[in-house]
Amino acid sequence: MDTVIRNALVVDGTGRTAPYPADVGISRGRIAEVHRPGTGPRPSARRILDATGLALAPGFIDMHAHSDLALLTDPAHVAKVAQGVTLEVLGQDGLSYAPVDARTADGIRTQIAGWNGAAADAGWPSVGAYLDHLDRGIAVDAAYLLPHGTLRALVVGWEDRPPSPAELARMKHLVARGMAQGAMGLSAGLTYAPGMYADDTELVALCRVVAAYGGYYCPHHRSYGAGALASYARTLAVAREAGCPLHLAHAVMNFPVNAGRAPELLALIDSALADGVDVSLDTYPYTPGCTTLASLLPGWAGAGGPEAVVARLRDEGAAARIRYALEVSGSDGCHGLPVDWDTVEISGVADARHARHAGRTVAAAARADGQEPWAFVRQLLIDDRLGPTILHHVGNEGNVRTIMRHRVHTGGSDGILHGAKPHPRAYGTFPHYLGHYVRELGVLSLQECVAHLTSRPAARLGLADRGLVREGHRADLVLFDPRTVAAGATFEAPRTLPTGIPYVLIAGRFVMEDGRRTDVLAGRAVRRPRTRS
Repeated sequence: MDTVIRNALVVDGTGRTAPYPADVGISRGRIAEVHRPGTGPRPSARRILDATGLALAPGFIDMHAHSDLALLTDPAHVAKVAQGVTLEVLGQDGLSYAPVDARTADGIRTQIAGWNGAAADAGWPSVGAYLDHLDRGIAVDAAYLLPHGTLRALVVGWEDRPPSPAELARMKHLVARGMAQGAMGLSAGLTYAPGMYADDTELVALCRVVAAYGGYYCPHHRSYGAGALASYARTLAVAREAGCPLHLAHAVMNFPVNAGRAPELLALIDSALADGVDVSLDTYPYTPGCTTLASLLPGWAGAGGPEAVVARLRDEGAAARIRYALEVSGSDGCHGLPVDWDTVEISGVADARHARHAGRTVAAAARADGQEPWAFVRQLLIDDRLGPTILHHVGNEGNVRTIMRHRVHTGGSDGILHGAKPHPRAYGTFPHYLGHYVRELGVLSLQECVAHLTSRPAARLGLADRGLVREGHRADLVLFDPRTVAAGATFEAPRTLPTGIPYVLIAGRFVMEDGRRTDVLAGRAVRRPRTRS
């Protein structure tokens, strides 16, 4: 064999089997043997790694990642590799860089600059072209969801209207094409322009195509605040009507209005599961959200694309309407609730001239500049060309713990790597689950938590040879110390690497070794199996 990992405590990913001691042999990128003590001769190999004191688990799968450009611009990608992540799912929230054309690429780049930074030439004409680019060699494996908002911009534009029959037919064709080229499913960003302008009839039509190719629908749905439960119910109805598997992106219940209401969400999900709807979800183990400052604006302000937004902010009448929606009536971009500027923390900006604001709330930054919060926000959005990213401190810890216990829960970082002070979930999600919620709080057992991070996401992605420590499976593995594993990242120092994860392997190749990043680029694109019903 190539490698044998000896004396490991195997946490096999099933969630049912208690951790057990074993030697694990690896050959040609796959697990060749799982050898328990007393069952015959121990396997041997060219390399023997003594894992005494370490747990051995399948590689972690990040079901909600925003590394669409980071995987290409930062080859080491230590933010995820150091956490034990071996596969990320990109194309989230209905906005990414494929498929675009010369007409739409700049608008998409501007719309998500707060997520990914400036990207002067990012954009691919098809899902296949993007995946082919990833195949040149990246830090971790990556799967892709066809982004509905990007697709809508390509076919319909940035207008708030339904597609014509011909436009809908073209969108369906492009979904079929993207699925055939390897997309895992369709994502949607229903609080982000232009995806928020889609009605449920459009979404059902597209999801039927996704279902025909064996994919799943992954929406950032229409409200996580005042209308959260109704929005979840509406999303479940779309999945039922389309006959499409559903994965709820960052399935949180935020804002004080939803404190303690996670059981109501889980009751909706349980009812759908009982009716045969194929539902799963992901969450991150933190309370604040993270998005762009511009996303808080009312939906009507986004019609026409980013340049139209800036023009409305410059116009006194339109700006007054935006302010009223934000501060009085409750913007749909702020989930139907009036914004509390003390909960909105600036985490990053596009223009270094505004870097002093990073780490401050809008309220504090405005006071420091001698302005009212709205006047400050308006000018910052104009000057920074909609670039600011924010942390939104509106979560509820009780809801976080309740949702992560559910049997269809998976882990997703929603990690935005851009910005001076990014959310610590980008660097800390997976060790934070293992250290804080398993070891310190006991919310989940070790074997349960590992299943949430490995076999469950692999099953949702349809990857039959991942997510378990089992002979014949890919040797995507992580070795961690269950006594010390912890997220190093904090809100004050968000790029601090975790502790207690010394080894990570992808296809049997060490990408982390003795706690250090190697120069191995073992990652490639992971395509949906080409089956069609």
